[in-house]
Amino acid sequence: MNLDEYLDRPGGRTLTANGDTFWIYDPAGDLPPERQMPWATLVTSDVYDSASNLDRPGVERLNLGLPKADYLDLFPSIPDDIDYTALDTVMPHPVYAPQYWICVVSPSEATLKELVPLADSAYAFAVRKYDNFRKR
Repeated sequence: MNLDEYLDRPGGRTLTANGDTFWIYDPAGDLPPERQMPWATLVTSDVYDSASNLDRPGVERLNLGLPKADYLDLFPSIPDDIDYTALDTVMPHPVYAPQYWICVVSPSEATLKELVPLADSAYAFAVRKYDNFRKR
């Protein structure tokens, strides 16, 4: 499963910068830059943080921004002993866990399939935030 196919959703835009990919919900393509928050990202290096040691060959990290309830279903509390370099393991994001983001370093096909409901939830959350912004 290619990630573009996995994360392709109606009204979504895919942006790339410095080898990283950002999935944003912006169906009109006119959100101001400060409102262009991704609902999913794929990070390929340690430019933003070094917790996952992404500078290893072939290693990347998929991140999903979840609604609070979905995040807390997975992680009612953040474990003390997380190995953020572990491959193919769903875990709280090393930096954005307080904003209810999860991550998986180099997810397998099987893990991606298991994460489909969470990706759907992250996307629906982005749609809701976009709609709320438009109503103001």
